[in-house]
This record gives sequence, C-alpha cells and structure tokens, in this order.
Amino acid sequence: MLDRTLTPESKQVNEINFIAPQQQELDNGIKVFTINAGKQELVRIEFVFENVNWDQTKPLQAIGVSHLINNGTSTLTAREIADEVDYYGAFLQTDYGADQSNIKVYTLTKHLEAVLPILWSILNESIFPQQELDIFKQNQQQSLKVSLQKNDFIARKNFANSIFGQSTYGSDIGMDDYQAMERNDLTAYFSAAYKPENCTIFVAGKFEDAEFALLNNFFGKEWNNKSASVVNQFSFEPAVKGELFVERPDAIQSAIRMGVRTINRTHTDFPGFQVMNCLLGGYFGSRLMANIREDKGYTYGIGSAIVSMKDSGYFFIATEVGADVCSNALTEIEKEIDLLKSELVSAEELDLVRSYMLGSMLGSLENAFSHADKFKNIYFSGLGYDYYDNYIHTVKTITAEELQVLANKYLNTADFTKVIVGKK
Repeated sequence: MLDRTLTPESKQVNEINFIAPQQQELDNGIKVFTINAGKQELVRIEFVFENVNWDQTKPLQAIGVSHLINNGTSTLTAREIADEVDYYGAFLQTDYGADQSNIKVYTLTKHLEAVLPILWSILNESIFPQQELDIFKQNQQQSLKVSLQKNDFIARKNFANSIFGQSTYGSDIGMDDYQAMERNDLTAYFSAAYKPENCTIFVAGKFEDAEFALLNNFFGKEWNNKSASVVNQFSFEPAVKGELFVERPDAIQSAIRMGVRTINRTHTDFPGFQVMNCLLGGYFGSRLMANIREDKGYTYGIGSAIVSMKDSGYFFIATEVGADVCSNALTEIEKEIDLLKSELVSAEELDLVRSYMLGSMLGSLENAFSHADKFKNIYFSGLGYDYYDNYIHTVKTITAEELQVLANKYLNTADFTKVIVGKK
C-alpha cells in the first residue's frame, strides 16, 4: 500500500526525444518541413518570411504589412476573410518578429482545401486598403500614447535602442513614424518580402501525402510578388554603457532594465549561459527573486533572460520596484552578480536548477506544434538537433567552476547599459 507520508523519490530527466521534421519542396522550390504527429484531425501551417530591405527612415514597413496583410485583398474584403475563416472553424494569426514575419493558419484537416485559397489570396493579392491603414495608424498612436505613460515600456524602449541603435532590434519608434506610414510603402514591402524565394513553410499536425499535394497545388505555382529584396543583416556600433535615468517625479514605482549585448544561440557558451541565467534570475526560485522579492520585499517580481536573435543576442535584468528603494535594489542586483562571479554555487542549488531546466524543456514538448517551434529555433540559427543534445548535456554536467568562469566572462557590470525610469 502506498505510504503517503513519504515524499516521492525525485529523479532527474534522463532522456528527451525530439520529433524531427520531414523535409520536402514545393514545385517552385519553397522548403516545407512537416511534423506529421498527433491523433486529432488538426493541422497548423506556418509561412515564415525573412525580414528584408530595412530602411531606418521607414521602420514600420514590415510591422505594418504583418498587421494589415489579412485586412483585404483584391478579391476578398477584410470582413469576407474573417467570415470565411470563421465558417470553417479555422484560426488565422500573423506575427512580426525582429528577424522574421509569419502567418499561421490552424484548421481541421478536412477543411484544408477550403481554407488554403483564402490564404493564397492573402499572400498574393493583399491590397492594404487606405481605410484599414488609417484605422491602424490611429489605434497604434493611441496605444503608444498609453504605453508611454508606463515606466516599464519606456525602460524597455530605451534599453533596446541603447544597445541596438536604429535597427529592427532597437528602433526608437515614435508618433511621427506612424503618421508617416504610406500605403505605397506597405505594398512595396509586401511585393519584396512575401514571395517564394523568401518563404519557408512549417507544418505540424495531421498532414499526409494528400494534404501535401493540396499545399503544392495552391502554393507550388508562381506567386504574384517578385520585387527585389535583400535579407536584413546588421552590425552594431558599441552600445551606450552606463546609466540612463529618465526622471518621472510623480512615480510610485521605478522601472529598472539593465544588461548587455552578448552571444546568441550559435555560440558554444550559450547553453552554459542559459544555466547561469536561470540561477541568477531565470525562474521563480532564482537568486534575484529570493533576494529582491522574498527577502527585501522591493518588488512583486524580478527576472533575467538571455535572448538569441539572428545577428546578435542580449542579456537583461528587469523589474519594477518601489521608487523609495530603487537605489537599494540596484545595489542588491549588482551584489548578486558579484556573488556569482566570486563564489561557487552549491551542489544543492545547482541540482535544483538542472531539474527545473530539464523539466521545462520536457514540458515544452507537449504536442506537434511545440516540436515544430523547437525545430524553427535551430533552423533559423543554422543549427541541427545536436544543439539540443549539447544543451541537455550541458545542463546535466556543467560544474560550479565553469559557471563561475562564465559569470566573470559575460557579466561585467561596467559594460552594462542601465536604464532607470521613475525616481531613485
């Protein structure tokens, strides 16, 4: 009989299995990566387009196209698109990222033949109606006006611009940029970016040969868009170091965002950096949470992260604290960083971090969609599944001494950009 007075034995995750996609090509050369898995008659098809033709005088081209691409085509109005998609119980989603933009459709497999023509029209015949653009500009300006009242938004905006400048990673977008948006700029970007040679398709769910034939029938032919394009690639000036203080005399809380431009996923140190980050501020049991929230009570939450992008990466620590304890919080944050650099982490604390990270990885692979997302991460970084093998091995075996070396190598606070918005 089970003795419920005894704590169950804890075991480390031993093995994590990934579902590798099948690679195919449409007749026009578009690469298709398919994870055919799951019992439900459901499929997600994602069209991913590299961001191109960056023009810092028109920083909203790609963002505007991504937001408005399904708001009307030469054959379908925005209302008709929404009604048709809804009729088949499908769901259409567009996302803009600093490196890529995508459009996804979720649909029952049996309705794929009816839904794909809608998607083809969106990707080939979008016209970006002036009325829709005017509404978008008005809404975004209002949203920006509201956001600029929030300390954390201002801190995030200034931090990104300080370390990445006027690139897609850090462009300081303002009201004038929205006002300057022109329909012709959107149609020009659409024609340059949304074309077969700039597209990769990721499919997850129930997707057999018959469904691939349907996809090829609609999207393997010639597309309408053919304008010239150059995929964005950035190099950066030295980041603005030191403290940037934006005073807001009436602030009750102060927003803190500090960090540095650093390595991305392609660097061999990246998995170890992720372990170090988790220990410092990457989960609820981290040192920053234990000190700044649990012990000192300066904040409801604090965290750190390392973010990988195509042409760079960055590490940051972010929180909002009471304005009267802002200086104390900054001191305690630097104290925790210094401890990582000067003292070895205990075996008990490191084992807890290992278990958390391995469990999080395992928990993130719950269905075919999440397996496809994991593949996308390595595909656009030019990596293979051995990256995940190395990541898991690193989490399991990295030593306290190796973590200390990484902390001293990458967490030099003299190189940090520190943005404080509020009062000190």
